[in-house]
Amino acid sequence: MAADTRAKAVTLDLRRRLLSSSCRLFFPEDPVKIIRGQGQYLYDEQGREYLDCINNVAHVGHCHPTVVQAAHEQNLVLNTNSRYLHDNIVDYAQRLSETLPEQLSVFYFLNSGSEANDLALRLARQYTGHQDVVVLDHAYHGHLSSLIDISPYKFRNLGGQKEWVHVAPLPDTYRGPYREDHPNPAEAYANEVKHVISSAQEKGRKIAAFFAESLPSVSGQIIPPAGYFSQVAEHIRRAGGLFVADEIQVGFGRIGKHFWAFQLEGEDFVPDIVTMGKSIGNGHPVACMATTQAVSRAFEATGVEYFNTFGGNPVSCAVGLAVLDVLKTEQLQAHATNVGSFLLEHLSQQKAKHPIIGDVRGTGLFIGVDLIKDETLRTPATEEAEYLVSRLKENYILLSTDGPGRNILKFKPPMCFSVDNAQHVVAKLDDILTDMEEKVRSCETLRIKHPPGKPDLAPPPPADPQHFNLYLLD
Repeated sequence: MAADTRAKAVTLDLRRRLLSSSCRLFFPEDPVKIIRGQGQYLYDEQGREYLDCINNVAHVGHCHPTVVQAAHEQNLVLNTNSRYLHDNIVDYAQRLSETLPEQLSVFYFLNSGSEANDLALRLARQYTGHQDVVVLDHAYHGHLSSLIDISPYKFRNLGGQKEWVHVAPLPDTYRGPYREDHPNPAEAYANEVKHVISSAQEKGRKIAAFFAESLPSVSGQIIPPAGYFSQVAEHIRRAGGLFVADEIQVGFGRIGKHFWAFQLEGEDFVPDIVTMGKSIGNGHPVACMATTQAVSRAFEATGVEYFNTFGGNPVSCAVGLAVLDVLKTEQLQAHATNVGSFLLEHLSQQKAKHPIIGDVRGTGLFIGVDLIKDETLRTPATEEAEYLVSRLKENYILLSTDGPGRNILKFKPPMCFSVDNAQHVVAKLDDILTDMEEKVRSCETLRIKHPPGKPDLAPPPPADPQHFNLYLLD
């Protein structure tokens, strides 16, 4: 704890000297030094309290006493690998099975969501005998080499797309080719996947799996149209592949209506593999992959042992069980429904008031606010979003942006986030947007109403690329 007394500037200097610059900080121009967390709040070295709107890892709240106590008590007794019999791992698997469709009855425990997705890829390839993967545009599934290869969000800035990876359009009904006015966007987007599969097959490729976050997150807090995944699953399975639902960001009751986001598709929809991470351990490194008996048996038939040194250890499983206990006893899934509905409603009211807000979407405590420069072209308001997040930080509210244009405000707070917290954030958001509209010329262009029948034109860029901040300094 002695390091907590170190001046922030000294800590920052040490980090710059000892850590790679690729390990980036939030708010790099003025980083926050956080030394303590509790519930939905984080505290810096000066004792200042920040409202955390983005930390979906601390699922039931930072340093939840029940979770902390469970880890402590098990650490006092035993922590070892899963090659010994122990009740925690089977108890945990049993509890997880009660939340999932009965077909998903075999569990593998790991340390991170990346490991879970990498294992899912291995199982899919072994079961199908195929190599190729279909993914959604802008997707991110993890930092391992195998997952960078199936993450357009990453590989487009690195080595490019592998021949065994096939990218389908993101089912975004606000920005994509099939929007909110389309009569059947689910079918239209699913047909795009069908076309991608057909194109791959014409080249002699064979599909092992379709990977998708049940609610795409890095892509911009996307809510796929109802029925989309069910139709995609039909196309993928007809091609001999498996459907992998990545629940790493959105599982464990975050969406409110259901425990798992894939359940938004209805009771009849069952993925072949479900991967879990982040929120599963409330900050402790736990992850899981669930699949069917048939898929698991195909993997077992190789005769090669699967062993993960720390996956499923007694402490990790004790933590996982404690998270499930807190979700149940504190009724956090219902809480997410109530608070999320309140937040969505009040953000939608801000949309009616502030033309920079193009779209508000979400379910439970998974919400995105899409900021635009032009209401017809829906041009991403990237600089404005960055500035807004910075201003919120000055008001002790931690929020961040995502999406291809980095213009989506993403809300994924700890599940204990309250109605009062939501009111506070919306009020500050309103104040800052009002101030921006008075000072920032790019926001004023949103109020231009073009004559009927004439296309909207984006305003010409100012000479200085830093125009946004310069306007604010005028």
